[in-house]
Amino acid sequence: MKVDLTKKPYFLTEEQIQWVKQTIASMTLEEKLQQLFFGLTSSFEENSLKEYIRTCKCGGIRYNPARPEVVAHHNLTLQKESEIPLFIAANTESGGNGAFVTGTEVGCETKVASTGDIHLAYGLGKVSAREAKSVGCNVLFAPIVDIDYEFHNPIIATRTFGNDPEMVKEYSLAFLEAAKEEGVIACVKHFPGDGIDERDQHLSLTANTLSKEEWDKSYGAVYRSVIDSGVEMIMVGHIALPCYQKKMLPATVSKELLTDLLREKLSFQGLIISDATHMVGLTACMKRSEFLPLMIQAGIDMILFYNDYEEDLNYLKKGYEKGIIKEKRLEDALLRIIGLKAKLNLHKKKEFTFAPELIHQEESLKYQDEVARKGIVLVKEEKGVLPLSKEKYKRILLVPQHSDNPFESILPKQGPSIYETLQEKLVQEGFEVEIFESLMEKAKKLPPQEAMKIVMNIYNNKTPIKALTDRYDLVIHVMDYDTHNTVNRVSWQMSKGTPDIPWYVNELPTIMISLKNPFHLFDAPMIKTYINCYDKNQKTISHLIEKLVGREDFVGTSPVDCFCNCRILKRKES
Repeated sequence: MKVDLTKKPYFLTEEQIQWVKQTIASMTLEEKLQQLFFGLTSSFEENSLKEYIRTCKCGGIRYNPARPEVVAHHNLTLQKESEIPLFIAANTESGGNGAFVTGTEVGCETKVASTGDIHLAYGLGKVSAREAKSVGCNVLFAPIVDIDYEFHNPIIATRTFGNDPEMVKEYSLAFLEAAKEEGVIACVKHFPGDGIDERDQHLSLTANTLSKEEWDKSYGAVYRSVIDSGVEMIMVGHIALPCYQKKMLPATVSKELLTDLLREKLSFQGLIISDATHMVGLTACMKRSEFLPLMIQAGIDMILFYNDYEEDLNYLKKGYEKGIIKEKRLEDALLRIIGLKAKLNLHKKKEFTFAPELIHQEESLKYQDEVARKGIVLVKEEKGVLPLSKEKYKRILLVPQHSDNPFESILPKQGPSIYETLQEKLVQEGFEVEIFESLMEKAKKLPPQEAMKIVMNIYNNKTPIKALTDRYDLVIHVMDYDTHNTVNRVSWQMSKGTPDIPWYVNELPTIMISLKNPFHLFDAPMIKTYINCYDKNQKTISHLIEKLVGREDFVGTSPVDCFCNCRILKRKES
């Protein structure tokens, strides 16, 4: 299908088209191949950035967030040094915090959907685009349009607008409308659709195993809608779609999925970018020297991240020389890349001025507060426990539950922990709050021989029921498990009969509060009162406390199946 820059999603003027054609005509073969790459910078040092862009001359850049003034200088330096204007992208899935570390975190997509207010999806797009634009970003790697069908999926636990295709479609369109108004390009992801497989494409090939009819009605319907709306860029995951393939390959190297399905059947004429090329879902399918040129010929226009610059560029050169990458396919990719840069008018003004006035605007903070107030979900409730009163539940035991951070021992502590913050806020409400320390945490602080004594005696350290009921009126388990781990499961401590594991739910009122992953009931079916917060920013914690003590109602409704397809979890508590 011929690239028509006068039509959707480009709508270029004759003057813009002339710049596109002249730019491509002036490029050497090496410069053309360099434009196919989206690089990743690791340094913010000016000389290092200048050397990087002079050497690589890539078509786009993504970076890791830092303070806004640092990011703005980084982006401005790269644009000034680049002969051809750059795409500069940020992962703004939850708000401006994806563009720089102090950006406004509106809330993850699942939390936004929990509000039931589609205008807040628009707000997420508005804040994301506005704050990213303030530091020179022109591409948002968002929104995610995957569908959360499989609660074990480790990639999109809170990163999607839910498990209802219609809701995913409508909320994604609202995000895209806001991004378009702000004049930035949005890139939806991850075609052909994550949320079915429980494996991690970072570590293995995954598959969307729906039938053609099922896929067309769900993921296909979502992609048709965003394409019809004029979305400019689609990111392709390393995900197979067997119902549309004869050979099970990641979509990133599959002509059947990229050209036949996405281009021809769904009529997408925008730019197709791959997901990161270091993921094993791609690297394990064939040699890197083979899959890089094959990606381009199959229909990928831009490759996300080098492995080694010289090596990867050489693989594309050899692929072109061998005829794997056809001249027509290369020209089409370049038309789309340079065409979208023209749509952004980067040929007229590729440089920018840092705009701190766009950060933390009153409207942005209002969106953040609304999502925090409306998005917290009371999934399950034991009658009579909420709201908490200090007359009834004066003495509270707070039990930390979190995934291990391998860098914890070497990174400096950044202020109070979330458990200490919750303790402080509950104490301010008049409660007495103790933070539980597990035997294993105690053992870490001891000399090896002393620690071994605790470990060897761990099964004899059971807590008498009376010791709990005489000392506490309520137990709150606070779950702080990252949602992007290979396995999104609770990792109970190696102990028996201590407060680590809520075995005492019939002895003491027990609440579980998840700060991230919404699916902990699968591992804690005994819990009778369960709350999903989706994040732990200050607004969220403040509204959580208001709801716990009864000054605010819980109004959020889960867009995903928190009961994990398990009927036993849905029993009503009395």
